[in-house]
Amino acid sequence: MTAPLLSAKGLAVSIAGKPVVHGLDLVLRPGDCLAILGRNGAGKTTLLHTLAGLRAPEAGTLTLDGASYAEQGPRRAARARGLLLQHQGDAFPASVLETVLIGRHPHLSRFAWEDEADGRIAREALAAVDLAELAQREVHTLSGGERQRVALAALLAQQPKLYLLDEPLAHLDLNHQLAMLDLFARLAQDRGVAVAMVLHDPNLALRFCNRALLLHGDGTHALGDSAEQLDAARLSKLYGHPLRMLQDGARRWFIPE
Repeated sequence: MTAPLLSAKGLAVSIAGKPVVHGLDLVLRPGDCLAILGRNGAGKTTLLHTLAGLRAPEAGTLTLDGASYAEQGPRRAARARGLLLQHQGDAFPASVLETVLIGRHPHLSRFAWEDEADGRIAREALAAVDLAELAQREVHTLSGGERQRVALAALLAQQPKLYLLDEPLAHLDLNHQLAMLDLFARLAQDRGVAVAMVLHDPNLALRFCNRALLLHGDGTHALGDSAEQLDAARLSKLYGHPLRMLQDGARRWFIPE
């Protein structure tokens, strides 16, 4: 069995006194694609930030690629895990390509500039998200969906082993939603990375993720294979609204009653 890229044992997380999870045992190995699902306010972003090492858990242990975040240090950790934030900000004018090249910073020494290889990696990342033709555009002129894909491209250019994605489908049209999910599923399958992403559509979670973590908003959770966790009864309880399952051969869909 391959070594885990991320391991959490007995993890307890809360925000403003509200429990997000308690007693979470989570292991993400190369090839895993985990969907994190729950209602608004359940703490999905807070948990993701904890897994990324941006905030300390209240209890439990967390290791990235075999070491704690303190042992890793910021630069080594940034080479191992990449985080897509829910909101993107651009404080200064920059081109799309310059913005994506930020993803290469963990791989550069303190006073080094990006070289030809870094530029090639950034352009390949832009092509992967269907933005190659906009490399020289001012990032402030982009639509919300285009800016989201720039953020995903910067993360691809970072080339981490573990991708933590907070609502990666925000602002994306249907075509690009499916394309981005397929891209990260293929990265997990073909390149052995691990992916954990906050999603709102259980149908997409079932289609593209092999594992699912359900956050109920009171500290309780359910974790397991997505094919087992994502059924009508569990999802109805999770979202507080009755859902019905439709099936066509091996494919399943969930629709609200």
